[in-house]
Amino acid sequence: MAALEEEFTLSVGALGARPNGVLGVEPSDKTDQFLVTDSSRTVILYKVSDQKPLGSWSVKQGQVITCPAVCNFQTGEYIVVHDNKVLRIWNNEDVNLDKVFKATLSADVYRIHSIQGTEPVMQFKEGAVRGLEALLAEPQQKIETVISDGEVIKWAKFFMVFRHPALIFITEKHGSYFAYVQMFNSQNLSKYTLLLGPEEKCITLNFTAYVDRKFISLMSISSDGCIYESLIPIYPSDTEKNQRVVKSQLLKAVVSDNSQSGIALTVLDRDHIAVLGPPMPASKDCLSIWNIKFQILQTSKELPQGTSGQLWYYGENLFMLHGKVLTVIPYKCEVSSLAGALGKLKHSQDAGTHTIPHFVNWETSQGYGLGSQNSEQSRRILRRKKLEVSLQPEVPVSEQLLSTIKKDSEKHIEVELRKFLAAKWTPDFHTQIGDIVTGLLGRCKAEPSFYPRNCLIQLIQTHTLSYSLCSGLMEIALEKTDVQMLQLCLHQFPDIPESVTCACLKIFLSIGDDSLQEININMESVFDYSDTEQDEKMEEQPEILQNGFSPENGNCGNFNPKVNEKPQNAAEETTSCPVTPKRAALLNAILHSAYSEVFLLPHLKDIPAQHITIMDWICLLLDANFTVVVMIPEAKRLLINLYKFVKSQISVYSELNKIEVSFRELQKLNQEKNIRGLYSIEVLELF
Repeated sequence: MAALEEEFTLSVGALGARPNGVLGVEPSDKTDQFLVTDSSRTVILYKVSDQKPLGSWSVKQGQVITCPAVCNFQTGEYIVVHDNKVLRIWNNEDVNLDKVFKATLSADVYRIHSIQGTEPVMQFKEGAVRGLEALLAEPQQKIETVISDGEVIKWAKFFMVFRHPALIFITEKHGSYFAYVQMFNSQNLSKYTLLLGPEEKCITLNFTAYVDRKFISLMSISSDGCIYESLIPIYPSDTEKNQRVVKSQLLKAVVSDNSQSGIALTVLDRDHIAVLGPPMPASKDCLSIWNIKFQILQTSKELPQGTSGQLWYYGENLFMLHGKVLTVIPYKCEVSSLAGALGKLKHSQDAGTHTIPHFVNWETSQGYGLGSQNSEQSRRILRRKKLEVSLQPEVPVSEQLLSTIKKDSEKHIEVELRKFLAAKWTPDFHTQIGDIVTGLLGRCKAEPSFYPRNCLIQLIQTHTLSYSLCSGLMEIALEKTDVQMLQLCLHQFPDIPESVTCACLKIFLSIGDDSLQEININMESVFDYSDTEQDEKMEEQPEILQNGFSPENGNCGNFNPKVNEKPQNAAEETTSCPVTPKRAALLNAILHSAYSEVFLLPHLKDIPAQHITIMDWICLLLDANFTVVVMIPEAKRLLINLYKFVKSQISVYSELNKIEVSFRELQKLNQEKNIRGLYSIEVLELF
């Protein structure tokens, strides 16, 4: 199941003011840090959890950045190209880009690609690729032409395949599209013609891809609003031949069918895909997450200020330009199942997110200049910091998280917690979860303004906690009047004391209906809640038989006959639940929790009188508050109905007792008779 969480702003004004908005968003070598390149002159390093910039670098007036800046994960340095051919390399200590390392290349650069596990590569507009070190050794080397005349590169992606770097890029020529796959370990370059599927008769707008075993799953979204898929083999049978791949329809009517621009998509994992664009012709832009395995829309978020048609994702964050603001929307994707896709998954055995695996390249890749160690020619020694290898033992992830909890922001803690939950669970996972909750609650008590409710909810949903393991959790939730968390605890914890249960009950009864409307409450327990029309139909029936007996007839007596008269007030014509569905869901959580009558009874006496008549614990509540109930006017009708119901039951039981003897005699008669033949008919008269 996929979910979009609350968005937050990363930058305001400057980026959106550019003609083309953001040129690119790329990850840094530090967790939670990203490089944002605008379409003009500036590169900004952001720490997402703190929502603030850590550094900013600009080229001179008159110069233009022509491809997004990236991080060299091997050195921690940053790389950018401006004016198509001028390469710049710098680090965090540098201030002025005009004074950092510079190399002028012999051909125009299309994109710099950089991922974990290998050195960056430069892709040129004519399709050729060079490793960074080989290129810096001879910046003016001749760059060959790979694509044919007239082809233009439209999209490219760099990733690891079986621990080796690979590049796929798409070109277009006169309305036809071609896919190139470059495997650097074997120096193979394969070309494929993308044939239109039988359903596709439109323009392709955008691409995305991921590795699926021995194939690259290439997805595209077209102007007809549909998503198509092509399976491209990683190792083709014939690299010399121009092979053909047919596109098949994957999802239908994802965006408006007359969209020509502003559409983007990206793969989140093997089962989920994010799409940016208007779902209908007259609607505003939306960010939607689709389950491609079950062909359904899982969630969406409207973006009323419009977008630039650009979408990036890293880790668990989606980046987009919303109006003039660079916006980050965290997302969560669980392992895909039919129950989860339909929103019916209650307990997930895998608490982590399902993301595409990446492999680290521990081998040296040869060919196209990748992995060259000629540091003298490339001047590597002049600009690279010495890599340090720590000899200390690695600190466990749980201890790192506990250290983060003590000092970092709520957003950063949430990001680190998700990473921890996504990792493989160890045998001491329950203990680690308990320590993490204790650390969070300890900081909550020390800092009253600190309340990481999202983190606490994630921990509760691991189904490893109990009240005895984290008794302070519900205490803080009661102080904050966090009814959503209290409801979740009542569902998950089997050992909640009766005093805490009654404290939850008081809050559920006292909180205003207006406040409940703004809170996300689990409504599963009132899914079959009867509506007003059904109640009215039930009231229109002339009489209702209870156990075959009507309480309105003479057998019930005439206790206060005015009750049987038609009410004068129209509001009393229907008998409905005296609480809203959301409050009913909260009360159901109380009613389904375990309790002991002996320990619960004393705490029920503290409930205000006006709240006593809406609970199902009738016996206990009447015992605890009998003298109060008989005195308040609100309970009069309840007591009358209870009296009539009990009296009707007594009458039914009395009649059953009368015929009990007759039934016993009939049993004796049947036992004494020896009936012969296949069957017999016998009439018995009862007097």
